[in-house]
Amino acid sequence: MRTSYRPEDVTLLLKDITGKLEPLDTRAREAKIQSGVHYSEMLPAEYVPTAKYIEAYDRALACEADHTAAAVRTCARKIYEQKGKDVVLVSLARAGVPIGILFRWYLKQHYGIDAPHYAISIIRGRGIDHNAMRYLLERYPAQNLQFVDGWIGKGAILTELRKVLADYPGVSTELAVLSDPAGLTTLCGTHEDFLIPSSCLNSTVSGLISRTVLRDDLIGTDDFHGAAYYGELSADDCSYEFLNAVAERFDTAPDFPEITLTHSGYDEARTVAEHFGVPDINFVKPGIGEATRVLLRRLPWKLLVREDQTDAPELAHLYQLAKEKGVTVEPYPLKNYKACGIIKKLADT
Repeated sequence: MRTSYRPEDVTLLLKDITGKLEPLDTRAREAKIQSGVHYSEMLPAEYVPTAKYIEAYDRALACEADHTAAAVRTCARKIYEQKGKDVVLVSLARAGVPIGILFRWYLKQHYGIDAPHYAISIIRGRGIDHNAMRYLLERYPAQNLQFVDGWIGKGAILTELRKVLADYPGVSTELAVLSDPAGLTTLCGTHEDFLIPSSCLNSTVSGLISRTVLRDDLIGTDDFHGAAYYGELSADDCSYEFLNAVAERFDTAPDFPEITLTHSGYDEARTVAEHFGVPDINFVKPGIGEATRVLLRRLPWKLLVREDQTDAPELAHLYQLAKEKGVTVEPYPLKNYKACGIIKKLADT
């Protein structure tokens, strides 16, 4: 699989389907999803950032690189404590890949470990790439594998991961993430909902690869799940700009203060759904990262922001996207999260 990442940083266990699937614009793709077509059977047209949005991303990187570095440091130390020198990092493509690279860099820099790092696909409702799992388990002991993602929203992918790993004895169901405001894993950098700058962009901060794809006409029984390479966006690629900005702060970033969550993230999402009359909880996407995805890739209805965080600088990129897309921004008494995106039901439009 082609990528702008260096081969020593990650091996993508993905099938290259570049040029074989026409990306759909947001409304067309949303209509198909809401009519029952699985999201993994389509590619979204990549959002082309405006100059104003790039400014918002640059500010986010400047403001949040310290927080991201602190979360990488905390979680990487936990990974080392649990797995030791034989750890094999397995990132969930695509959001997990830059985080897995940062973990790899930290482990090498501070523990002298040259940890193997792979990226594989897992798809909500369709499961994990079993061919990729077979590839890994033919090469490494099950107990050495450590799954990595960027953040946890309300926990849909973690639930999927724990379900599919029941078929793989010895493989840990713990997911290492930078931010877990849902309170579902101890293997996290923090339980605070903070802005991970890589969530602000799509392929241009993720090695120029697309979301993963699984459809019978493109992916055979012996194939890895698919992804496309957006080489035409190489002039805008800032994948290493993000990684380097975080890595140079590994040793200087202040630690996150310990926080204790008192509410269930899933229950909070369910409360939001009930309050706004949203019949499908999958239309409620809590957390800064998930809200960003809604505004970048889905058809958004509302952006909720925590009442005491409306002026928080880490929400500036969300305000810019909401302005560009004409989305209502509404203060709301969120507890675990600083932001929450709600997808528009097309039957109501």
